[in-house]
Amino acid sequence: MSLKQVHSVYFIGIGGIGMSALAKYFFANGKKVAGYDKISSPITETLASEGIEIHFEDTIHNISEGFLDKEKTLIVYTPAVPKTHKQLIYFKKNDFKVYKRAEILGEITKSTFCFGVAGTHGKTTTSSILGHIMEVEKATSFLGGIAENYNSNLILGEDKITVVEADEFDRSFLHLSPNIACITSMDADHLDIYGAHDELNKSFHEFAEKVTDQMVVAKGLEIDGLTYAIEESADYQAYDLRVKDGAFEFDVKTPKATIKDIRFNLPGRHNMMNALAALAMADIYGISLDKIKEKLGSFNGVQRRFSYKIKNENIVLIDDYAHHPTEINAVGSAIKEMYPEAKVLVVFQPHLFSRTRDFIDDFAKALSNFENIILLDIYPARELPIEGVTSSWLLTKIKTKNKQLSSKKALIENINKIKPEVIVMLGAGDIGLLVNDVKEELIKQFGK
Repeated sequence: MSLKQVHSVYFIGIGGIGMSALAKYFFANGKKVAGYDKISSPITETLASEGIEIHFEDTIHNISEGFLDKEKTLIVYTPAVPKTHKQLIYFKKNDFKVYKRAEILGEITKSTFCFGVAGTHGKTTTSSILGHIMEVEKATSFLGGIAENYNSNLILGEDKITVVEADEFDRSFLHLSPNIACITSMDADHLDIYGAHDELNKSFHEFAEKVTDQMVVAKGLEIDGLTYAIEESADYQAYDLRVKDGAFEFDVKTPKATIKDIRFNLPGRHNMMNALAALAMADIYGISLDKIKEKLGSFNGVQRRFSYKIKNENIVLIDDYAHHPTEINAVGSAIKEMYPEAKVLVVFQPHLFSRTRDFIDDFAKALSNFENIILLDIYPARELPIEGVTSSWLLTKIKTKNKQLSSKKALIENINKIKPEVIVMLGAGDIGLLVNDVKEELIKQFGK
């Protein structure tokens, strides 16, 4: 397949975070771009404002004639789209060039020097940090979140270097050809795809075998490569951590040098690990340590990754994508570090029935570390309900006394009854849209 011969690109599921980055990339490179998504969102609104045609009804007649020429049109779809999708069936039946998102990402990046960032947690933040560092070399970065420095999930550079979030879902990352890669973690997840943790681990080993130049791994993972860790022996070791004016400062020992007084603005040791992984990959490539230090100091984070929506003396509202027990524990540690005396409320929307079922006890244990909890209904995404798997079931297993279920409609009222000082909204579903409603109400009460 030659992407240079493609005239038009049609995306099924264009509002997805990874899909929209590809849509922006093709549009910026002069291709005609259009797509379908189930619902309107801030992402689809942004794409439409840039001139990309989007509709929300699964019919063929909505598609412009220019995208119905199979010789000139590439069809890209996400695995989250059901096999019964009418447009997808039409394009396959009529012999269009139909590819999964991961296949196209692999095609774009195979002729570049490719950085792949893999792991069950930390991919988006790590790849965003690395993309910010590699911007000095005019790298193009495809991200799984909106980087605050660029207000985008695409850092558009040239076509020689790419930074890619290497997603283990549906074994997508096996389509990539990375030169330098890292693995941040290998916790059990996506068991609806893999069936067992061992199968997930096998896919990470397959990914590691595809790396041509250098593998970087969090210390403790059973994969060969240069290691990184905080305050323990590793090839890349962060040490002498201190908090100063709300930010981390630390030193790093690399295999060849030491870099002092790095400043990094994101809270939590998990984000320190993400920064360390990005530092290691950039150092291996050959970016100067002084430039890496400068870029780490200017990195502003990723939307929905411990994002402050309100931060004043009266109220703090934090938005985070955490949807796995390990991620919830990481957020909890950061909250205790930043707000040890505050009255904290966590609003959590479980994501997927299968994930809730597979990790029910781990979710309950992680959430039990918070003093006040509100649970929303499970966000189904690509799944049908599973009998007995509900937020009510999860609530019964949480040991915290101050816990309750809430509808989306009643959420603000229930928050006001608790009178928290810090509110943390967690989940990978549409809770991200609810955050803005909560923010507006809190601003009315407490100011910006």
